Amino acid sequence: MSLLYVTTGCVAFFASTMLAIDVGMLTTARSQAQNAADAGALAGAIALALDNFDDRTASGPAVRAAVHAALDNPVFGVPAAVEPADITFPAAPGGEANRVRVSVYRTSARSNPLQTFIASVFGMALADTSAAATAEAAPANAMTCVRPFTIPDRWIENNIPPNDTFDRYDHRGNVIANADVYDPAVSSYDPSGDDKGLRVVLRAGTGNNIAPTFYYSWSMPGGNGEIGADWYEQNITACNTTLIDTASIMTQEPGNMVGPTTSGIDALIAQDPTAYWDEDDGRVVSPLGRSPRVFPVPLYDPDFFQSGKMTGRNATLKVAGWIGFFVEGRSGNEVYGRIMPMLGVIDDGGPAPAPGGAVPRAVRLVE
Repeated sequence: MSLLYVTTGCVAFFASTMLAIDVGMLTTARSQAQNAADAGALAGAIALALDNFDDRTASGPAVRAAVHAALDNPVFGVPAAVEPADITFPAAPGGEANRVRVSVYRTSARSNPLQTFIASVFGMALADTSAAATAEAAPANAMTCVRPFTIPDRWIENNIPPNDTFDRYDHRGNVIANADVYDPAVSSYDPSGDDKGLRVVLRAGTGNNIAPTFYYSWSMPGGNGEIGADWYEQNITACNTTLIDTASIMTQEPGNMVGPTTSGIDALIAQDPTAYWDEDDGRVVSPLGRSPRVFPVPLYDPDFFQSGKMTGRNATLKVAGWIGFFVEGRSGNEVYGRIMPMLGVIDDGGPAPAPGGAVPRAVRLVE
């Protein structure tokens, strides 16, 4: 009877030990596998948004980033098995192919199963675990850390002969012959495509002229009632965390802000003086990792602006889209730098959905 009780007790002891050790190990491994899958999916979606949204090949940036990120997150000290074929690009519920799905494995089929401890006594020397995650690079409809100047979005130039200004309406608000056309779906900037790394010079706009890269200063919200040149310059040198939505109205600064712009840009460059644009990699290199000299610039709707100007009401600046901008330097009142992609924000309570055409994207896990 004693032997029976001892044997039964040993079996129960081993079973409880297996639960405590091996099941705990499997639970931890499953969590670590999920971390690896999450990291891979987010890295792949970021690469879609910032590097190349259309390249989904095995050697493309999205697949390579997803694989590397997943491998950098080991499962019980061993990298999970993840190959280019384990990276897929399912469509979102709305039909846009903007998602990245990553599957990772520590299984016998991939020749990297987990080794059990106590369970091996019962003939279960190996155990499998796997995980999957999906992230999306969805169109963004808002930005933060926006600077207080704006340039016109691109348009289709139809004037004969072509000129450097947007011309669509006469003084009565009627569409002129050979009118320029603004259609963001076909003419907008493409910071993650052909326009990535494009060098542009921002110049202070004068009067009501609408010309490429000529900026208007605008009064940003937030703060504690600050207005004028000091508040304007502060918003250049530091991040204003106010969320600016697409279709937001920007109130133009009434005064000449050339002085505050130049001093603010100089102070901004001084925060990260050694940052530079790497032509080979197409990115900003900074000892800070994320350089403060990179920020979003709002693009205003040139059609909306001119239609207001020509019909007698106050010309209004309305956000139509965004570009990322890396400040390379300044010469006089001209600021020069590079166009680059930036991640945006999805404001579910915002007044407008993401615009058409090339837009910033917000990255988030969805599964």
